[in-house]
Amino acid sequence: MGGDAILNIRDGCAVRINAPDAAALLSAVEARLRAGEGFAVATVNLDHMVKLRGDQAFRAAYARQTYVVADGNPIVWLCALAGRKVDLTPGSELVTPLCALAARLGAPLALLGANDETLDAAAARLEVDHPGLKVVAKIAPPYGFDPNGAGADACLEQVAASGAQLCLLALGAPKQEILAARALDKVPGCGFVSVGAGVDFVTGAQVRAPVWVQRLAMEWLWRLASSPRRLFGRYLGCALILPGLAISAIRSRGDQPAGAADV
Repeated sequence: MGGDAILNIRDGCAVRINAPDAAALLSAVEARLRAGEGFAVATVNLDHMVKLRGDQAFRAAYARQTYVVADGNPIVWLCALAGRKVDLTPGSELVTPLCALAARLGAPLALLGANDETLDAAAARLEVDHPGLKVVAKIAPPYGFDPNGAGADACLEQVAASGAQLCLLALGAPKQEILAARALDKVPGCGFVSVGAGVDFVTGAQVRAPVWVQRLAMEWLWRLASSPRRLFGRYLGCALILPGLAISAIRSRGDQPAGAADV
């Protein structure tokens, strides 16, 4: 997939978005599944950009992702400022097409994250919605889950033992991306996709903003109103970093070398 978008976070540190839209990503994922090749998918948003500036482990995990898509309108706008067109591709909206693809190819699915109740409900719902889909593993990590710890190794061993070819990670950033990067070596025949709250959305455990709010690019405000104490600090950090990212994107316009440094 050519025409990668490079967004500089700070000197010597950048994010490469190499899947410009959902169709390109799904095509690449299908090819990998058919070939029995593992992969990792990250969905970069503005909060990730904040975390990447100060978290070396997160940067290392991002550098190992096979595909990165734009999850959030600010990322789409920043790419446009940099002279690259990408489409909005939220991780939560990948759950349905990925499950449809897995059902069509007969690729067993694993769910990792959330809690037992949510995973049971999500698995049942997905198998009804996608005839032929087989959810072969439902793994709810314990509280305080460390993606670099022994518990993470045990989770990945469960995925491997299940025979899953596709695993949806619902752990939140940076845990899911770090685990996905480790999984490339430990479960090389499985694809790992970080979907955040996507599994919760399947069951209704969390509810997305109404479609009209999404179309106005105001989903962030709807989320903030729903959980101000939890999200105020996060969104403040995003607001503070955005002007510098915009200036950097404008300066890089027309100068997006294929070999630009990744995170």
